[in-house]
Amino acid sequence: MVGGPGFQRPAPAVHHLTVSETAEPTQPVRKRRKATFRVPLIALLAIFGLMVCLAPTAFADVPGLWALYVIPLALIVYVVRARTVATPEGLAVRTVFGHRDLPWEALKGLSISKRAKVRAVLTDDSTIPLPSVRTRHLPVLALVSGGRLEDPTGLVDDLITAPVKQQEKQPEE
Repeated sequence: MVGGPGFQRPAPAVHHLTVSETAEPTQPVRKRRKATFRVPLIALLAIFGLMVCLAPTAFADVPGLWALYVIPLALIVYVVRARTVATPEGLAVRTVFGHRDLPWEALKGLSISKRAKVRAVLTDDSTIPLPSVRTRHLPVLALVSGGRLEDPTGLVDDLITAPVKQQEKQPEE
C-alpha cells in the first residue's frame, strides 16, 4: 500500500503546457501548435462572490439598486469572451464585442506597453490590442508562429530551428 489507507497508486503526473498539440500525426509539427491566451475561468468564482456580496445592497429598500448586478454580469461576459488564439496561420483576437483574424503576413510586428501589454502592429501601422497576452508570452508566440515572430528571450530558438535542421538531415529520395 502506497501513501496510507485509501491510496493504492500515486496519481499520474499533471503537466500544464502553454502550447497544446493535437493528436493528428499526419500534419507537420509546426502545423499542430496552438496557444490560447485568456483570463483564467477561476476568476468567475470571484465574480460570483461579488454577486453574493451585492445581494443585500441590491435588494434593499432603495429602488433601482438591483442595477448594480450589471457590473458583475459585464465582468462575466469579459472573462468568458476575451481571448487571443495563436495558430500557425495567424492570430485570432476575440473581444467582448467583436472578433478579428490576423494572418501572420498582415503583421508588421508587436508593440509592448509600459504595463507589459502586447499590441499587434499591422502593415498599415494600425495597432490592435491582444487580450491577455503579456511579454512573458512572447516565446510561446514565437514558437507557434514557426519563426515568423522573433523571440527576444531566445528561449525557443532551438525548438523553432529544430524541424528545419531535421529536414536538412533527411536524404532526398
